[in-house]
Amino acid sequence: MSTKTQILIYIIFLAIFDTVIPIPITAFVLIYVLYQKPQWFIDWVKDIYE
Repeated sequence: MSTKTQILIYIIFLAIFDTVIPIPITAFVLIYVLYQKPQWFIDWVKDIYE
């Protein structure tokens, strides 16, 4: 099975899973970043704005 086929299967699976159990992943990541202030996020923002 090619890589494109595997990625397509994963995306379809995630879409079905999100339809059955809607989980706001981006909201959870935002809450995590705002409260924990992880070093990887700070480095990522510095790399973007330098």
